[in-house]
Amino acid sequence: MTPQSYLDPRSGKTWPLDTPRWCGDHQAPLLLTMRQGLSRAEIATGTRSIWRYAAALPWMPQAPISMGEGCTPLLERRLPGGTALLKCEWFMPTGSFKDRGASVMLSLLRDQGVMSVLEDSSGNGGAAVSAYAAAGGMAATIFVPSSTSPAKTVQSRAAGAAIELIPGSRQDCADAALAKSAELFYASHNWQPFFLEGTKTLAYELWEDLSFKVPDNVIVPCGAGSNVLGCWLGFSELLRAGQIDRLPRIWAAQPANCGPIARAALGLPAIEAKPTIAEGTAIAQPIRLPECLAALRESHGGAVLLEEAEIAEAALALARTGLYVEPTCAQAAAAFTKLRAEGRIAERETTVVVLTGTGLKSTPRYAELLGVAI
Repeated sequence: MTPQSYLDPRSGKTWPLDTPRWCGDHQAPLLLTMRQGLSRAEIATGTRSIWRYAAALPWMPQAPISMGEGCTPLLERRLPGGTALLKCEWFMPTGSFKDRGASVMLSLLRDQGVMSVLEDSSGNGGAAVSAYAAAGGMAATIFVPSSTSPAKTVQSRAAGAAIELIPGSRQDCADAALAKSAELFYASHNWQPFFLEGTKTLAYELWEDLSFKVPDNVIVPCGAGSNVLGCWLGFSELLRAGQIDRLPRIWAAQPANCGPIARAALGLPAIEAKPTIAEGTAIAQPIRLPECLAALRESHGGAVLLEEAEIAEAALALARTGLYVEPTCAQAAAAFTKLRAEGRIAERETTVVVLTGTGLKSTPRYAELLGVAI
């Protein structure tokens, strides 16, 4: 099999993997060159984590940094509009799907000698990078906007990460991280392509969950698009390997208040971003917009924009079935209801709704919804 390389999908330029990098020329976001997926026989069935799919990764590191991420439950639930399969991605060490990407990214980087990393995130990305860096004996520095609630950085601080408060907006924070990357390796969950190698394990896991078949639809909450792209990459690899005969339709759920990927997919004009209850997906300038649109188009899926009331209603409805998730990911359940009502997906189809984070990280939001003072 031809060795993989870093790839700038917009220019076609490639770089060898043996030198760690997080971007291409002029800060172009990178993927890896195409790879054929694994076969059923190549699954390491004795490994209960995402590393059971290590044969689908660029290489197997000498010592993966793993804490049992992956192998999450797939539950059948009746939702408004029909029955769906809910993929409970918050059953992870740090409480979100980002553990998939952090485990693979940091394992591969450490294998290449990177021992200190930089990330900019006050949310699930920062928590995952902090925890997996700690587990791997690596040092992590996390840049967050100075306006961030101290409660949002407690998880990263507890893992031993150095938190640096950056004055200004979320974009100012990202800009500061880009500047700092000249002296500290930028292991960004948005930029570093090894992170997507981790999120693509969701596709392999769903394939295995469904007795080596693919669902008709996969609905994911979408911010920067790492789950959209992860599903696209993983299922595309399985298609190239002849393990499946089609891609599932991938649907991106975004808040109407901040949904640039969904708006572009739906052919709607851009608008100024506004605050949203789905704060984990409030990414006003996603760096991989063209690639996300390609994933939606090639899978014959699409996008859904959700109003704040729809997201809140879905979050409380899930909680009242025992599933306490972030409003950010509850919008995927709201998107299911909307897609069914609009006739864009059918009752007979198998639809997976990906729930990405625990509601324990959103206690203030739920308190507001319930009218409880805390």
